[in-house]
Amino acid sequence: MRAVGEHPKAADTVGVKVNRTRYRTILLAGAIAGMGGAFYTLVSVPQFNREMTGGAGYIALAAVIFGKWDPIRATPAALLFGFASNLRGVLGVLGAREPLPSQFMLMLPYVITIVAVAGSVGRSRPPAADGIPYQKE
Repeated sequence: MRAVGEHPKAADTVGVKVNRTRYRTILLAGAIAGMGGAFYTLVSVPQFNREMTGGAGYIALAAVIFGKWDPIRATPAALLFGFASNLRGVLGVLGAREPLPSQFMLMLPYVITIVAVAGSVGRSRPPAADGIPYQKE
């Protein structure tokens, strides 16, 4: 999959069916995302409403960028952002909400996300052939 995203012509040269691999990957990613969305709406959140994810998709995209487009590196980044989201509840239990307005606690995961991604600007690059359709010559 990495070769198909970085250099599809080289992958085609060694016999990999580039378009088939890309379609299978997109279908698999869509299925996994669909299962995650179904879990989120049916199990995790007690009711379905508008804005229920609260920008979590942008945080997931930030985890991919911060992880330099590598799933192994994106996992700790997602854990960092999840920790920041959970920190709001932990600080509330510990009583740290008293001196701070609740809006600052709601802002915490997004601020950490912005700081982390701003620190990785210029160091992370997407796959070279990302978004470029491949046509066999």
